[in-house]
Amino acid sequence: MAYQKLQAGRAALVTPSDTDLIPSVSGGTNNGCALYIGTPGNVRVKTVGGDDVIFTGVYAGQFFPVNVLQVFASGTTAGEIVALW
Repeated sequence: MAYQKLQAGRAALVTPSDTDLIPSVSGGTNNGCALYIGTPGNVRVKTVGGDDVIFTGVYAGQFFPVNVLQVFASGTTAGEIVALW
């Protein structure tokens, strides 16, 4: 069984955008991150695999274990989203 790291070493607030990817906190390219959802709603994301999908009914306080490159402004109603690397 492969080892999976379950702790984040870095975090940053996410500004949903229909044009911009989530920037890497280390200054390089974001290769994907997990999310923490602060306020409930829907979250539209682009995954590292290139999928554009809306997750409906995401809970406040939920960790979002999807490898994400972008959180879209359109289709996202959840707030206080934090990227975790």
